[in-house]
Amino acid sequence: MGIQARVSSTNPRIEAARVVQGVLAGRSLTELMPDHLAKLDDSRDRGLMQEISYGVMRAYPRLRVLAGCLMSKPLKSKDRDIEALILIGLYQLLYLRVAEHAAVHETAGAAKRLGKGWAVGLINGVLRNFLRRREGLLESLASDPEAHYALPEWLLSALRSQWPTTWRERAEALNGHPPMSLRVNRRINSRDEYLALLAANGMAARPIPLVDEGLNLEKAVDVESLPGFREGRVSVQDGAAQLAAGLLGLAAGQQVLDACAAPGGKSCHLLESAPEVELTALDLDPLRLEKVRDNLARLQLRAKVLQGDAADPHGEWRKGGYDRILLDVPCSATGVIRRHPDVKYLRRESDIAGLVELQARILRAVWPCLKPGGIMLYATCSILPQENERQLQVFLASQADALEQPIEAQWGEARAVGRQIAPGAGGLDGFYYARLVKRPR
Repeated sequence: MGIQARVSSTNPRIEAARVVQGVLAGRSLTELMPDHLAKLDDSRDRGLMQEISYGVMRAYPRLRVLAGCLMSKPLKSKDRDIEALILIGLYQLLYLRVAEHAAVHETAGAAKRLGKGWAVGLINGVLRNFLRRREGLLESLASDPEAHYALPEWLLSALRSQWPTTWRERAEALNGHPPMSLRVNRRINSRDEYLALLAANGMAARPIPLVDEGLNLEKAVDVESLPGFREGRVSVQDGAAQLAAGLLGLAAGQQVLDACAAPGGKSCHLLESAPEVELTALDLDPLRLEKVRDNLARLQLRAKVLQGDAADPHGEWRKGGYDRILLDVPCSATGVIRRHPDVKYLRRESDIAGLVELQARILRAVWPCLKPGGIMLYATCSILPQENERQLQVFLASQADALEQPIEAQWGEARAVGRQIAPGAGGLDGFYYARLVKRPR
């Protein structure tokens, strides 16, 4: 059965338009989605709204080109809601099994509910024009790389440079639909035990290869419907992110710092793996730290949760000498576009230099907090070498007491420093890890 067009007292297309409008104004899907989902009572409406919102941003480079071909002049910035409805209409006609007449009628009619009745005819005309010219328009996309691969040109260029023979496969992987990935809490149950619990609740899943606690659900579900979720049996986390805990060599009694901790998935995994370490979870954003506290409480774990800036160390956390440091630095998020497709629109090539400088400042600032003989794990969800191996090459060349401790693993690809997971490889998101050790005095 496909997704059916429906009339609702609260219209899922209107809520999707408001979400897309928000992204076009610079906000993220993660930030916008909860409030708009809460306005829809029916689970089918919520599913339709979420599918459309994420789908429009996944296909945005392609939809933008099509919309430009179908309109005589661009809309004004105050009409971003109408632009969003046009993108939503095109997305339905291209990708969803919704009856064409219903997609056109419902999407055009949503403009009236937004108080812009003048746009009903415009949207109706654009979408019907697309249906008439569909074949020729889609053929024309082949000559436009951004539209054809649904990725910005600067990112396509980066893929070609990093993987000259397989960049097309990487581009396709970034446009894929990710599985809902779980991390089983082995303090409570084994992976096999939780697989059996899922099966007893009618949910099929498969182990993630090379990830000890990882599972991929065959069909995504509401997180609250996961058996034992509230009791801490399981968490939602991509398999690539789950690799961090096993790379730190944790042992009882160690002082551990998660220096960019929010929303807390990796902090919690560290404590599940080694509950007798003393963990400090640090983050700059006090609101995001509440999510860390919520995750710790659900999983019945304890950590010292502190607000602070890893790039400018001050206060209590800076005084401690740590045996292990996890440095999951702010990055371009180019490796997780399949989960966060709004990155295609929100991230600009011009942002990268600033992110690289911030990462370098954090590295320099946090390194003195590591004890001699201690291990730091540097991590990003980026595929860009300037944020990854090149960043670490510069740091190692300037820091006399820093050595790489190579990661030997079956996942990812060895780089000049560290290992890079290509997006989609082994079903994982694109991640980078490098392990550094501080020379003993």
